[in-house]
Amino acid sequence: MTDDSAPRRRAGSAYVVAPDAGTGPGVLVLHSWWGLTTFVRQWCDRLADEGFVALAPDLYAGESADRPDEAEQLLAQMDVDRAADLVLSSAGALRDLPITDDGPIGVVGFSMGASWGLWLAARAPEHVGASVAYYGTQGIPLDDATSAFLGHFAERDELVSDDEVVELEAHLHLVGKAVEFHRYAGTGHWFAEEDRPAAYDPGAAALAWERTVRFLRHHLDR
Repeated sequence: MTDDSAPRRRAGSAYVVAPDAGTGPGVLVLHSWWGLTTFVRQWCDRLADEGFVALAPDLYAGESADRPDEAEQLLAQMDVDRAADLVLSSAGALRDLPITDDGPIGVVGFSMGASWGLWLAARAPEHVGASVAYYGTQGIPLDDATSAFLGHFAERDELVSDDEVVELEAHLHLVGKAVEFHRYAGTGHWFAEEDRPAAYDPGAAALAWERTVRFLRHHLDR
């Protein structure tokens, strides 16, 4: 996958799925430190069922993990510059697909992917009209972002502190962005991912999904 309009370019691979209607708003899905898993692909399929063109780049070049120690190692080995290139080029490529509606895309990220998604909203504001973060934050300034922001966060999260969430939400409000953050009672990190049975919360996951689809439709449907 390459894109000549993206600010930076690097070939990579991705999972892409279109709705039955053939066209729709684009949504970039950024995976967590587990990699481009079956869960991520199925999540893209669900987005297509809702009328979106979903694209999930493989930030680990074919590798994935089942255990936290394996995932931590993959994250530590990540070529950050290559990943940044791939996130940027994937956003540009998604926008340029003939089956994707004109206008900015949405970005949905899980954990590590949420951090990348927020980074993309700041780095390439012309690409992103709606940003959804599942239990992931970002510390860079988001002043230049033009996106609206939706956040899904756990009540008890061993990887993301409440201070990080509060600081991110306050910063977004301070710089005048449209912000909608939700915290889900009784949940921990990975609560929306059904392939993480120790953390998965079906009720919270379903509510977060409904809010995500509504948010994307509101900000991307034209």
